[in-house]
Amino acid sequence: MEPVIRPAELADLPRLVEIYNHYVLHTPITFDLEPYTIEARRPWFDQFARDGRYRLLVAEEGPSVVGYAGTVRHRPKAAYDTSVETTIYLAPEATGRGIGQRLYQALFKALEGEDLHRALAGITEGNPASLELHRRVGFRQVAHFTEQGRKFGRYWDVIWMERPLP
Repeated sequence: MEPVIRPAELADLPRLVEIYNHYVLHTPITFDLEPYTIEARRPWFDQFARDGRYRLLVAEEGPSVVGYAGTVRHRPKAAYDTSVETTIYLAPEATGRGIGQRLYQALFKALEGEDLHRALAGITEGNPASLELHRRVGFRQVAHFTEQGRKFGRYWDVIWMERPLP
């Protein structure tokens, strides 16, 4: 079944929190240490819109959201406004099936016409699937920062990648 890619709706938030919390609890992929409640994750959700620089798309299979991808502000200073940071998470059962690539393609298509120049992605080292996904959709590695976050009793490196936006 081909997933339907669409803008996220507030009704999706519980499932988005469920997907994200899996990675909080079980992986170093995110440096959050405690799972979110739906209420605590609402300000994150509220930064997205149906137009403009900051979008959030979901992939839906049947009645269930299986992943999401979005863009958020990279840094607060105005000169950074043409750069966005990307976020992408898939439900564990949805990985390895090309859904991430389809989400990113739809996201970048939705951003066409916006005054954007670069998409940036920070990826925890030890996540080869994410590195490969980002390479497939046009990102290239631009930096490797060592021991940027501590989780599960050890320090983790972060690889930064960028992609030009038309």
